[in-house]
Amino acid sequence: MSSEIVKPEIKVTPPGPKAREIVEKSHSTLATTTQWLPLVIKRGKGVIVEDVDGNIYYDFAVGVSVLNLGHSHPAIVEAIKRQAELYTHFAGTDFYYEPMLKLGEKLREVTPGNWGKKVYFGNSGAEAIEAAIKVLRWSTKRRMFISFIGAFHGRTMGALSLTASKIVHKDRFFPTMPGVVHIPYPDPYRNPWNIDGYEEPEELTNAVINYLEHYVLERFLPPSEVAGVFFEPMQGEGGYVVPPRNFFKELKKLCDEHGILLVDDEIQTGMGRTGRMWGIEHFGVEPDVMTVAKALGGGIPIGATVFRADLDFGVEGAHATTFGGNPVACAAALAIFDVIEREKLLDNAARMGEYLGKRLEELKEGHEVIGDARGIGLFRAIDIVKDRGTKEPHTELRNEIAMEAFKRGLILLPCGKSAIRVIPPLNVKTEEIDIAMEILDEAFKALSV
Repeated sequence: MSSEIVKPEIKVTPPGPKAREIVEKSHSTLATTTQWLPLVIKRGKGVIVEDVDGNIYYDFAVGVSVLNLGHSHPAIVEAIKRQAELYTHFAGTDFYYEPMLKLGEKLREVTPGNWGKKVYFGNSGAEAIEAAIKVLRWSTKRRMFISFIGAFHGRTMGALSLTASKIVHKDRFFPTMPGVVHIPYPDPYRNPWNIDGYEEPEELTNAVINYLEHYVLERFLPPSEVAGVFFEPMQGEGGYVVPPRNFFKELKKLCDEHGILLVDDEIQTGMGRTGRMWGIEHFGVEPDVMTVAKALGGGIPIGATVFRADLDFGVEGAHATTFGGNPVACAAALAIFDVIEREKLLDNAARMGEYLGKRLEELKEGHEVIGDARGIGLFRAIDIVKDRGTKEPHTELRNEIAMEAFKRGLILLPCGKSAIRVIPPLNVKTEEIDIAMEILDEAFKALSV
C-alpha cells in the first residue's frame, strides 16, 4: 500500500465469503467477547485496513484507541524486529534489562508532577488499574475507593468493581471487590440534575462536588477510610464524555483536605489522543497515580502504573507479574514516544482534532438524530438520540449507522448508550477526515435520518 491518499473501496459486500468463514469458525471456537463488526483484517498500513476479501477501509477506531500511529508504522515495526533479534523475554520481576529501565525513565519524564516517581509494568490497562488499587491500599492503609458512574477501568475483578458503564460487565460476576462507592460524573450533556453543563459548567461542577462532600463523605463514607478516587479525565467507554474544565481542580481541593489520593486513568485518553500527551493536562491537575496502556505499546500488550515514589511497596514480592515490561513491548513504546515527538503529532492531533470537531458539528446540523458532538483533540464522538429535546438515547439507530458506515468502508466503534466514537490515528490527514465524514454522512442518508 502506498503513502498516497487511498480511498476506501468495497469490492464485496462485507462480510465477504472469506470473512464469513472465519467469523463462523471463530464463534464456534473462541470465547464470546464483543466482536462488534464482522471484519476480518488481512493487513493494515496507517489509516488503511484491507480485509481478507480485498475490501479497503478507513480505520477510525484504531484498535480501540491502541494504534495511535496507525497500522504498522515503520519505526515501530523496526523497533520490534531489532529487539526480537536480541531477546524477547527475560522476566523483569526477577532480572534486569535496559529497555524496561529506559521506558520507565521516559514515563517519569513525560508524566505530570515534578516529584520522585516509580513505575510498575504489567500487560494491560486492567492490570495497571489492579496495581494502582494495591499501591493505594498498601501506602495509605485505607480500604475504600470512589469511582464514577459511567467509568470503565477494566474487567478483572478489582478493576471491574470500579467500572460502571454497562450492566453486562457485571451481570453474574458479583460479588466484586468490596469497598467502592460510585458517584455521578460531571457529564455536561446528561446528568442527574438536568444541568446544561456546556452553558453552566461551574453549576455542574458544584453539583457533583457538593454531592460527594455533603451526601457521601459526610453521611456514610468516612473520609479517613478512603484511599483514593479513580477517574478518567474524559470518560471513554461511558460515552466519550468531556467534563467541565474546572472539575478536577475542585475535586483535588476536596480530596486534599482529607488525604485522599487521585488516580488518573489515561488508558484511553493518553499518548496524544487529546492533542496533549495526557488528557489530564487539559485540566491543570497533577494526579498521585496514573495508569497507561492501549496506545503505549502500539499493539504490543503493555500497561504501566506511574505513582509517587513515596507510595512504593518497598517490599520485594508484594506485587509482580511474569510478563510485565516485556522488552519487545518496551522497545515499541520507546519508538512511539520518539515518533510522537519527532513528527510533532501532538500538534497534528490538536489541529486535526479541531478540524474533525468542525466536520462533526456540520454533520450534526444536517441530521436531527445527532444530539451532541463532543470531544477534545482526536478524542471525539457523536451522540444519537430519538429527540434532541429529551436527549433519549437511540441505541438501535446508533448501531445501524455504524454498520452502514462499515458497509461503505469506514470502521467506527460505539461507546456509552448511544454514542459513536470517531478516533483516527494522530497522524491523520485533512483529506482522510473529509473522506470519512462523507462516508458517515452517506450512512445517515441511507437510513433516511
